Amino acid sequence: MSMAEQTMPGTQADRASRPAMVKVWDPFVRVFHWSLVAFFAFSFLTGDEWETAHILSGYAIGGLVAARVLWGLFGSQHARFANFIYSPLTVTRFLVDTAFLRAKRYVGHNPAGGAMVLALLLAISGIVTTGYMMTTDAYWGIEWVEEAHEAMVYATLGLIVLHIAGVILASLEHRENLVRAMITGRKRAE
Repeated sequence: MSMAEQTMPGTQADRASRPAMVKVWDPFVRVFHWSLVAFFAFSFLTGDEWETAHILSGYAIGGLVAARVLWGLFGSQHARFANFIYSPLTVTRFLVDTAFLRAKRYVGHNPAGGAMVLALLLAISGIVTTGYMMTTDAYWGIEWVEEAHEAMVYATLGLIVLHIAGVILASLEHRENLVRAMITGRKRAE
């Protein structure tokens, strides 16, 4: 067998040369993540144009966030908040190291990623809350509620842009495809 045949995809030599992979993101985390992406995009695109669908999508997002909070307390190892919430000082140091492309690699969420999870959950919770408020008799037509809802949507879009930039940067810095990891649930062990 030639050297080229020995390292062809699927051969024993090919499998031996690949880095060890570990399960990181459980099915719930992956389904939550991509469902939230889809529902948020749908809600943003429907806005005032398709009110019933927009409201139903908002309820779905609220349910997703509530389930994720529970999973963050009682779920799998890498899904639990206790395993990826760091102090502001640690997050700041990580961001400085990232700026110089010397950040430590984490199997689960890194400190910036953990902070982003919290920021996105809080921002989306605010969107859902103000969206719900706008459907009630007490807050229907109240300008500040509508303005707060819209402002939180655009702030969340800013967070999403930062999140995507962080994923790209970390993927390049650590030479791993984090998007694929959020699809397969697996990352390099080392």
